[in-house]
Amino acid sequence: MARIDADKLHLEETVVQVARVSKVVKGGRRFSFRALVVVGDRAGHVGVGLGKAAEVPDAIKKGVEDAKKRLIEVPLSGTTIPYLVRRSFGASEVLLKPGAPGTGVIAGGAVRAVVEAAGIRDILTKSLGSSNALNTVHAAMEALRDLHSFESEAARRGRPVAALVGARRAAQIAEAVAEAAAFVPPDREERTDRPERGGRGGRERSGDRGGAGDRGGAGERGGRAGGPPRRR
Repeated sequence: MARIDADKLHLEETVVQVARVSKVVKGGRRFSFRALVVVGDRAGHVGVGLGKAAEVPDAIKKGVEDAKKRLIEVPLSGTTIPYLVRRSFGASEVLLKPGAPGTGVIAGGAVRAVVEAAGIRDILTKSLGSSNALNTVHAAMEALRDLHSFESEAARRGRPVAALVGARRAAQIAEAVAEAAAFVPPDREERTDRPERGGRGGRERSGDRGGAGDRGGAGERGGRAGGPPRRR
């Protein structure tokens, strides 16, 4: 498969995990950081990379560069995937199932980062086996790599799409593809109207809770000043 040129794509990066690792050498242990990064353009291209360095920013930068070299193209069917797929990597196994429009991304942290970077907006997923983030991400990538579009499969067999999935299903696929092409993602708005937090919830200790006045230090509650001594 030809390598995808990352310079022609508008890629967004997501850091899935940053772990501290060590290497045993002659003089002892040498500690460093390992960053697992996912990049994608949210339009059918996604890649996963690993970076290792003595500092976290350098590890993330290396992970991004590694992920750009491992980009794959994901065939989308509208806002979801064409069909159910299940793949494993190491002790982790991932199940990806197409979702109806409006389902959203039903996935955990590691798998969610991969499918969202690929541009999938409606999908059902299940992580089976080990919950190791590295193996789970690679299992999700293997599952996406095994997908083929209806059009490419029909062309390979020399038949129309309607002959493979039926006329009704073919019309639904064409409608979903048209809606996905016309979709414009909304811009994220930053919240700037957050109220200022003063102390513990902004309470005034001498006013609302009553310092020596409302709670009656030596006056209202009847201290020893101004009254007869209490008998015991």
